[in-house]
Amino acid sequence: MSLAVVSRERVLYSGGTGYADFDALTPATAGTVYPWFSMTKPVTATAALRLSDHGLLDLKAPVHEYLDWLRAPGHAQPTVWQLLTHSAGLGNPLPVKWVHPAGSPGPDQEEMLRKLMARRRPFRYPVGGTGHYSNVGYLATAQIISQVSGEPFTGYVQREILGPLGMDSTGFSYPPGRPAATGYVRIPRPIAPVLVGVLPTGTLGPRHGDYSSINPFLVDGAGYGGLVGTVLDAAAFARLHLNDGLAALPGTATAPHASAGPQGPEGRRILKESTARAMRDIHVKGKQFDHSAGWFRKHTNGPDGSYVEHFGTGLGFWNIMRLYPERGRGIVIMSNSTTSYDYATLFSLILRMPWA
Repeated sequence: MSLAVVSRERVLYSGGTGYADFDALTPATAGTVYPWFSMTKPVTATAALRLSDHGLLDLKAPVHEYLDWLRAPGHAQPTVWQLLTHSAGLGNPLPVKWVHPAGSPGPDQEEMLRKLMARRRPFRYPVGGTGHYSNVGYLATAQIISQVSGEPFTGYVQREILGPLGMDSTGFSYPPGRPAATGYVRIPRPIAPVLVGVLPTGTLGPRHGDYSSINPFLVDGAGYGGLVGTVLDAAAFARLHLNDGLAALPGTATAPHASAGPQGPEGRRILKESTARAMRDIHVKGKQFDHSAGWFRKHTNGPDGSYVEHFGTGLGFWNIMRLYPERGRGIVIMSNSTTSYDYATLFSLILRMPWA
């Protein structure tokens, strides 16, 4: 497990515990690389809203104004904002085969989206109704970002989000020369051949007792889960949102209202202040979580006050990024655990610590 705790001004703590790789007994550190999975979604949403802030993307426009072949049956048509808030009515097909080995090319993003939309009933729910979590919605968002920006989605995110934040150890492939965590899945030996049959060839690695290791892989859909990187880079992204869209320059602290321009002495504005705050306005009700653009929250806040968060889980990894805007704290955990863990208790302890 790798952990980072940040305030608006700086990193308060970063470190790791346990093994990033059990074969080599490599310790986990703050510099260990993990697949982000769905923790990518807040980054995708940030990229879309940056285009909106610059007048290049209309969040209220129907999706078919940007992708003319993506239409819901009937009169009601989903908007770009509804894609971001999981209220576009799209389903979420099982993601068992939504990965490919890290050394092989992934699927063409538009072709993948077109195939998913050609399936029977891609729209499973009423447009604009209750929130239903959908990877397909963020695959469509990434395609719209590419269409509007005139470049590949991954290139736009790298240039406009990751680069300005100094996220040099994060991208849509494994960064060369960086130690990476190995994922582990607890599977009884007799069931292991079944998993081999449903995963891409070469995904399953050596066994360690009841655990099967996972060879390096990438998520097929860059927009819904494609990032790979470190907890420190994820913490830099968390600080961006704690500071309402203002990115600190390297080696500087950031005040949330310091600079209204694109580049000031305190940092670069990635999002308008009002836009970053709107992203945290959780208003779309869902079955398990309530949603906004890129963030969600369980139905009850609990004792720690208001927060927004996003998980990033799947195939040997379990990550979480949570923001406490009123407290000015952000916490990111990335792990090669196979299941969830008691992060809520850990977060409560961290919030009570008298950081010096």
